[in-house]
This record gives sequence, C-alpha cells and structure tokens, in this order.
Amino acid sequence: MYKTLIYEKKDTIGVLTINRPEKLNALSNELIDELAQFLDEMENDEELRILVITGAGEKAFVAGADIQELVDRDALLGRKVSRTRQEIFSRIENLPIPVIAAVNGYALGGGLELALACSIRICSDRAQFGAPEVKLGIIPGDGGTQRLPRLVGLGRAMEIVLTGDFIDAQEAYRIGLVNQVISHDELMEKAMALAQKIAKRPPLAVRYAKEAVNRSQEGDAISGYALESYLHALTCTTEDKKEGVKAFLEKRKGTFKGK
Repeated sequence: MYKTLIYEKKDTIGVLTINRPEKLNALSNELIDELAQFLDEMENDEELRILVITGAGEKAFVAGADIQELVDRDALLGRKVSRTRQEIFSRIENLPIPVIAAVNGYALGGGLELALACSIRICSDRAQFGAPEVKLGIIPGDGGTQRLPRLVGLGRAMEIVLTGDFIDAQEAYRIGLVNQVISHDELMEKAMALAQKIAKRPPLAVRYAKEAVNRSQEGDAISGYALESYLHALTCTTEDKKEGVKAFLEKRKGTFKGK
C-alpha cells in the first residue's frame, strides 16, 4: 500500500516504520503525503491503543529532509512545506493514543522534529540527535523551535539549534530529550514492552491523561488546572473507572474496555 512506510498491527499496538533506508529515511514529499494518508486511515481504528514509530535499517530513525528537494525550495514553497509538515506532526502529537518514538539511529532535522511530536522517546545507544538546518542557511521548520525548548529548556535548545551540532544518546538522556537509552539490539523489544504496558491501562484514562499533559504546555496554569479537573471528572463516569477500582479492591487485574 505504501512506498515509504511499513505498518504492522500487533493486537492493539501499531508499529510504523519509516522505510527509505537507502536515503537514511529522509523525509521526502512523498513520505509526508503517505504519512498523512496513514493518519487518516489509522484514526478510524478504534481498537488501536498505542503507536510505535521507528526507522528502517541500522543507521537512521529519520536523517532529516530530502536535500535534493530542498534545492528548489523558495519562500512560497518553503512556507507551504513547513506548514504541511507542522500540521502532520501536530496530528501525531495530538492523536488520542500515545505514540512512542523508538529512535534507532540518526534523528536529525525533520527526524528530530518527528521524535519531538511523539509522546515518549526511547533510543538506541547508537542514536544521535541534531538540528543541523542552520548549517544549510535555514532554520528548523517542522515545529522544532517550539517543541525542543519546552522539552529540554531554552538554553539547551538554543545551543542545539544555533550550533547545528549533534548530541549522542547519553547526552540526549541527560538533558531530558529521551526517556531511556537502550542497547541497539534490544530497542524494539523494549519499545514493545513499554507499549504493551501502556496498552493494558484503561484506554480512556490514557487518552485524557495524554490530553491534559499536552495542554500543560499551552496557556496559563489556571486554565490547565481547570482542564485537568474536567477531564478527571469525565474519567470518573466511565465503566473502566468502576472496573479499575473494583479490581484494586478485589486484588485482581482489571479488564478494561475503553467505555
């Protein structure tokens, strides 16, 4: 179905692989179009509880934009491409299900920005991260200047963006860019284990918790508290909440239906 993506579904867990290994999985216009199509189709899957995104091959998660396409990008095209990719990555960020980035190698430019749009990032000990756009005379355009400072702080984000230098997996962990650093050969095993753990949680609680945490980065604290309170109240009306409390009191595992 797709030329640049591979999608597999394992029970309630989806695994999306960016599949241009010969180009280090660089983000081409075709890939972005297919990613939009994938999101359209995936949003209709009510059984899906979590999505894992990784890159094909041994070297790269996504090693930035396709430089050949960048050659002819003028102001009008640059604005169009940037806005399209911002919208796609925002869709990923705001999916009702969590998204785990399993970063298996280079996550540069648009690849870093894709990882930033995910809910949780874990990486191989071989991974490298960077925003090298300034070296090409441009700046990040897919949301990186907004998401990176919120994740690692203004000073570290400024250094990464202004120098264009790469950082390794351990430094990415130290500054809070990734949640875990894992042996390269065990990355997908650990990613799936984390996905399975979250997939077993009550799906409505996971959905509303993700929304509340995402919204914490916007507006003022008072509005955030209000949203949290309303979403908490909403979860109190669900069948999953009744089952969760009952299962806890009965010292058994709950069976959750997303209702």
